Amino acid sequence: MTDKDQTTYSISELAKEFDITTRSIRFYEDQGLLTPQRQGQTRIYSKRDRVRLKLILRGKRLGFSLAETGQLFELYDADKSSVTQLTTMLKLIELKKTELHQQLDDIKVVLMELITVEKRCRDTLTDARTHETKTATE
Repeated sequence: MTDKDQTTYSISELAKEFDITTRSIRFYEDQGLLTPQRQGQTRIYSKRDRVRLKLILRGKRLGFSLAETGQLFELYDADKSSVTQLTTMLKLIELKKTELHQQLDDIKVVLMELITVEKRCRDTLTDARTHETKTATE
């Protein structure tokens, strides 16, 4: 191993680098996604842990659950060739795309409903003001 491979990080260094709380990092550890070494009460994170943390956060941004991310980590640990991991990842991506397309369709429907309700409210308000003005001038 080279010195570069032995680079370690403290929990506060990782929290600062990724702009997350140390509590979040400890939670990912509790979920089995990170496995830092310990020196007494001090956690020592490896380069592998740092990469995994980066992947966890990327997965979250893409809408993957922690369980799905954990599943991919398990597949990678079991099959370093990553064929199984990539196949599973492609299936997860397809599912996520389907979910997002459905959400987009739902959002479009809600927006159209809001536009319709807004138009009705504006029309009713205009009618009410017109009626109010006529009543006041009579």
